[in-house]
Amino acid sequence: MLLVIALMQVDRMSNEVLKQVFQDLYSDITSVNPDSVMDALFGNKVLSSDDYDRLRHVTVPRDRCRDMMSLLFNSKHRQAFIRLRLALLDEYQWLVDEIDKKLPSLTSQLQQLQLSDSNDGKAVIYF
Repeated sequence: MLLVIALMQVDRMSNEVLKQVFQDLYSDITSVNPDSVMDALFGNKVLSSDDYDRLRHVTVPRDRCRDMMSLLFNSKHRQAFIRLRLALLDEYQWLVDEIDKKLPSLTSQLQQLQLSDSNDGKAVIYF
């Protein structure tokens, strides 16, 4: 039980640090076409089906990205920005590199999370 609580606290702290980095890089992020990112966030239950549907109806990609970021900044999901970083990996490696430059101490933890996501949904904990 203590381990679960500790992991939840790490998630929250990591998410808050990433949230600040995304705020700092907001102008770069809003230039991203958010469709594949939205799909990943919806698949990870960061975006609700109502939010996802509402975003899909925003016709201008930049506006859709702004609306998505607004939802994420107001999200209670404890891994919203961790999941956003992971969703950007495939198509926007340059942006992930910029994010990672701003938080070298957190990068290794996020890479561990990425590895654990590839284990058929089974959590892998690294110490």
